[in-house]
Amino acid sequence: MRLPHLPHHRGWIEVVVGPMFSGKSDELIRRVKRALIARQRVLVFKPCLDDRYHQSDVFSHDGQRAEAIAVGSSSELRAHLTEPLPDVVAVDEAQFFDEGLIPLVIELADKGVRVICAGLDMDFRAEPFGIMPELLARAEYVEKLHAVCPVCGAPATRTQRFVNGKPARYDDPVILVGASEAYEPRCRKCHTVPSPQVQEIL
Repeated sequence: MRLPHLPHHRGWIEVVVGPMFSGKSDELIRRVKRALIARQRVLVFKPCLDDRYHQSDVFSHDGQRAEAIAVGSSSELRAHLTEPLPDVVAVDEAQFFDEGLIPLVIELADKGVRVICAGLDMDFRAEPFGIMPELLARAEYVEKLHAVCPVCGAPATRTQRFVNGKPARYDDPVILVGASEAYEPRCRKCHTVPSPQVQEIL
């Protein structure tokens, strides 16, 4: 994906999506670090809900790190954005945010801010996750990353959730923050979501 390289650019929205372990946070951190090297003012945010590796900072599964502010809602995120606005605002795990994030990122882009959002485009059922579909529709630049399916080696676009070592059933809660012990990437063929009836029989 090629982004404009203008010294006085207008704002835009970038969205990086994919399943777990596809490198979304790595890519967000990479873009943040490049902006910092360019001496741009950057603010990074993450949801308080995601405290797997650190209370506030963004961490990738590979150990990459970026300083961040943990917030509980889009309104709390907005409260941190005082004038003069930063050049770049990055939001990790955007799927966990409320609908108020949509008008906020649009407003920021309209005011000349480069907005980078990363998150899961699909939940463990392989259905659109929260606000991500609208973020994708509003973005000027979209990058969909793939992981590797550990079952067959094919490109993985979905996230498999396990509960007690078995595939999570369809009616399990959508939000359950975890890491490798609860999730792994899967391709379309190897992704499994048993119905409640099937789970009971098993």
